[in-house]
Amino acid sequence: MDAAGVFVVPDGLALDEAVALLADGRTASMMLDAVRARAGERVLVEAAAGGVGTLLVQLAKAAGLRVVAAVGGERKAEVARGLGADDVVDYTEPGWTERAGAVDVVFDGVGGEIARAAFGLLRRGGRMVSFGLASGEWSAVSEEDAAERGVALVQAAATPEEMRAFTRDVLERAAAGTVRPVIGQRFPLERAGEAHAAIQSRATVGKTLLDVVR
Repeated sequence: MDAAGVFVVPDGLALDEAVALLADGRTASMMLDAVRARAGERVLVEAAAGGVGTLLVQLAKAAGLRVVAAVGGERKAEVARGLGADDVVDYTEPGWTERAGAVDVVFDGVGGEIARAAFGLLRRGGRMVSFGLASGEWSAVSEEDAAERGVALVQAAATPEEMRAFTRDVLERAAAGTVRPVIGQRFPLERAGEAHAAIQSRATVGKTLLDVVR
């Protein structure tokens, strides 16, 4: 590892929490910055009980946004409520979009039919940014579809320097206690296959960590 690529873990932040924040934290921060959300806007976070989603809920609330957390199942709904989501909807249940209501921003971490349904909730002037495809496919929403409805498909991107800044910011926020990673499950390194299977089955919440014993 190049010495310029490492990060100092701030005082007050445990090493495992820093690991859980490293990739997902900068991703969540980058996407929130990319959509240029304004205080008071209503945002929908798909996969809100996942590694990135749990951080997006917290960062969006800290930015003064109203958060609709979209999850699959009651266990994950409880996680989202515990993080301060204003509204929680279960997208495995019929009619979830009616309960979610209109939004200004969609953070798409699921893709597929869920993402396409969420796209339909956007008000004119809304924005949608994708960060995952837990369903196994992207949303297939086209630029033409977005233009027809008067919304934007945002491509989140950042320079290496900006990515480092996003990472440092979320680590400092966590050290200050304003955001926390949800470490939902741990596996010893020799059971890494089970960890992958759990993630693929969408049975996990928050971040999954592998414990390495020296």
